[in-house]
Amino acid sequence: MKPHVVGQPRPKGRGLLFVILTFPAAFSPVCTKELCTIRDNMSIMNKANAEVIAISVDQPWALKAFKEANRLNFTLLSDFNRQFIEKYGLVLEDLLGLKKLAKRAAFILDDQGIVRYKWVSDDPRNEPPYKEILNLVAAINVSKSGGCG
Repeated sequence: MKPHVVGQPRPKGRGLLFVILTFPAAFSPVCTKELCTIRDNMSIMNKANAEVIAISVDQPWALKAFKEANRLNFTLLSDFNRQFIEKYGLVLEDLLGLKKLAKRAAFILDDQGIVRYKWVSDDPRNEPPYKEILNLVAAINVSKSGGCG
């Protein structure tokens, strides 16, 4: 089954990349900074033909409010039932009394669904290595297109 692609049509001749982010809680300071940093770098993601999807266990309406409040220009998904984080070992057991949140993580999947990059933090205060992720997204795109960018 092909994934549903959200957003604008992609340039022909280049494979779609997926950048999957998991984060503990909408509206928390570190999560807000993380997702706003990604928002502010979406031109790099778009140029590299990367679709960004951010996942948390927040309820859908909380994610909708979070997306609107921060003008996030990518997809947010609710894993309210925790199926995704449990399946992929991304459960943060306890954060200040909140149980079974998503660990902060970042993955890059190529157009074949192969995980090309994985970063997972057991400490929710750690932000992902943005520069490393952005550089790798661009590099994967260049190597797949056979050009210089």
